[in-house]
Amino acid sequence: MTALLLLPGMMCDARLFAPQIAAIHDRAVMIAPITGHDTTAALAAEVLAHAPPRFALAGLSMGGIVAMEMLAQAPDRIAGLCLMDTNPKAEHPKVAKGREPQIASVRDGGLRAVMRDEMKPNYLADGPRRGAILDTCMAMAEALGPAVFVRQSRALQTRADRQDTLTTVTVPSLVLCGRDDALCPLHRHEAMHDLLEGSTLVVVEGAGHLPTLEQPEVTTRALRSWLDRLDRA
Repeated sequence: MTALLLLPGMMCDARLFAPQIAAIHDRAVMIAPITGHDTTAALAAEVLAHAPPRFALAGLSMGGIVAMEMLAQAPDRIAGLCLMDTNPKAEHPKVAKGREPQIASVRDGGLRAVMRDEMKPNYLADGPRRGAILDTCMAMAEALGPAVFVRQSRALQTRADRQDTLTTVTVPSLVLCGRDDALCPLHRHEAMHDLLEGSTLVVVEGAGHLPTLEQPEVTTRALRSWLDRLDRA
């Protein structure tokens, strides 16, 4: 069976996919860090350097952005593509400019405050697990630290627009997002679905930006269906 490579979002690690890792036993599942460089091109190249010759690729948020860059660099190595709660466009200048005070604050020791006040409130839908998931987000961010925050912010600021890249995809593809994702809203995923010929669009109810943790069972079922489809391809 095709190996599955997972790419976490900004300031996240393998804990972002903990429910899926625990549930998917029928194939190799790998998680690649995207922490060591300040451009998406360099991040993608590093993941590719350590990945199997051919694999299924799934990324959430910034992980999806790096996945699209990997697709541009090595399309023949990707057996299937899953994009979750992400954005194929280049960074809007206003958003890029808004990262500068965050970077300055984090460099001055304010990582926890930036995550708490400016980023985490936008992540999740309301629900009984919201508090615990926010705590996990903070733990992941603190484990990665300020230098990773700065590098990842720079990579997002300078990323390329990959909408045209998506039109070249011929492998089985899945576009998945939380219904209540305020960072990467549904209309953006509908647009990606339109660009990806033959793709499946799954909208996860009761989830915001992190459906892997907010609605893990629904997300895992969608991933399994996509993986089964690419195994049959």
